[in-house]
Amino acid sequence: MAMGTRKQRERQEDFWVAHTEIASAPSHPFYRRLNQLLEGEKFDEFVEGLCSKFYARKYGRPSLTPGIYFRSLLIGYFEGIDSERGIAWRLADSLALRQFVAIGLDESTPDHSTISRSRRLIDLETHREVFGWVLGLLSDRGLIKGKRIGIDATTLEANAAMRSIVRRDTGESYEEFLCGLAKASGIATPTREDLVRLDRKRKKRSSNKEWKSPADGDARIAKMKDGRTHLAHKAEHAVDLDTGAVVAATLQGADQGDTKTLDETLSEAGMAVAEQVKREVELRPQEKPKVNVAGIEEAVADKGYHSGAVVKRMKGYSVRSYIPEKKQKGQRHWKGKQAEQQAVYANRRRVRGEYGKSLLRRRGELVERSFAHCYETGGMRRCHLRGHTNILKRQLIHVGAFNLSLILRKLLGAGTPREWKNRGGVLILFAYLLLSRRESPTRFQRSQSAIPQTKSFAESRRRLCRWQCRKPGTSTTD
Repeated sequence: MAMGTRKQRERQEDFWVAHTEIASAPSHPFYRRLNQLLEGEKFDEFVEGLCSKFYARKYGRPSLTPGIYFRSLLIGYFEGIDSERGIAWRLADSLALRQFVAIGLDESTPDHSTISRSRRLIDLETHREVFGWVLGLLSDRGLIKGKRIGIDATTLEANAAMRSIVRRDTGESYEEFLCGLAKASGIATPTREDLVRLDRKRKKRSSNKEWKSPADGDARIAKMKDGRTHLAHKAEHAVDLDTGAVVAATLQGADQGDTKTLDETLSEAGMAVAEQVKREVELRPQEKPKVNVAGIEEAVADKGYHSGAVVKRMKGYSVRSYIPEKKQKGQRHWKGKQAEQQAVYANRRRVRGEYGKSLLRRRGELVERSFAHCYETGGMRRCHLRGHTNILKRQLIHVGAFNLSLILRKLLGAGTPREWKNRGGVLILFAYLLLSRRESPTRFQRSQSAIPQTKSFAESRRRLCRWQCRKPGTSTTD
């Protein structure tokens, strides 16, 4: 084989030097263990097989490989980065992340526009299959039981402003609409104060039936957790109450009630558990199943999900519900609703029992923990994407990274690099204390012998203070 020209040989030498440097550089132990986990399960081969239909073999510009694309989205969770622009900047800045995505020093990291274009080209079902692949890793390690499921929802701030909303019927902006009302009421040239005064007197000023966002049509006007009114989306999780793994994640409009969105999330969770049962039967037919063969048997939610129709439907699904009731005025009338009455009374008995109370406590702990990790420290409380499809693509990989952190927490004792760093600081302090004790045992013995004397002195001081407090009038302000 010919050696080629001198420039080609120099370029080849530079390439191998760069790869030698990137391979010999000190890597982050957390990402090294995560990379070993993904490579051992052949993650890159799996996603490349899924995404092969989206890539042309001959035409088009050089594309981003599926392995780098999905690993970049995983970085968004582990580093707590909310936007794809921030992911691209962090990937270009960190040597450990270059090693994690296997990009050499002589190669350029992907731009945020390249990541965004790859997300738009790869469909939603492929992202769902990647999320299901992560659930398969959890089931192999016994981190999915699938018997008891907790369901809850939270709001995500949309990438749209309230000041930009327009009327659904006429397309007028909010200020133009108020000016029209002012002129109709007799104010020819309304000032800003007149508009504010007129707006304050109106009822139901921001209704989703009348207003919409021109930037994000899927965003809805809703009240956030901190009390602000904002355009938002509703994210709902179905969490395994035995392990804390998120079995299903859905995204709906923020104006939809919990009783309307429960069925979709519960069905997604049921299909996910059934897929894992089928996978176990195919891979390990002779072993004892780790996932509940009967599927979801118990569902736990807060009182926002309670209604007679919901409890009746869940009984029809052969799922025992544990949903506390809201306080109602007066007495309910069950005429013509005998089946619904029986379901509500049975749910009430289960909730008031000790087992039901323990399930409600676990739901409050594990479901809220998934929200905190995914959206607070994970950095997705505010969406930088628009449209339910785009946001759900990012959300599925983000929640999948949270499920991967459960495996890493079991292997390393830490689920994120920041947690690993904090635990490393505690270990260093513990090692320092051990070394200092080994270097000066006499000083340590002296300090140990001084402890009883210090305790006796402190006890005597405490008794003296008690005796002085009992004597009235023995001390003055002087």
